[in-house]
Amino acid sequence: MPQGDDGRNDQGRQGRTIALVIAGTALLYIVAQGIGRALGFDQRTLALFDLIALGGFLWCIIVTWQMWRKRRDD
Repeated sequence: MPQGDDGRNDQGRQGRTIALVIAGTALLYIVAQGIGRALGFDQRTLALFDLIALGGFLWCIIVTWQMWRKRRDD
């Protein structure tokens, strides 16, 4: 296989991973907020769920940006 094909496969795999992390983070955030409110968690605990979700989304933004820069440089 030519080198370029491996790069595209890696980028595709990385893109799918990013998509799954975004979808999973959003789904887990919604579920955590619903369960937290139903069980009467305090605002501090709900804020922890917010921070975890922000971390997941921030990771996706950083990896997407790195992927974009690598593709642009190639």
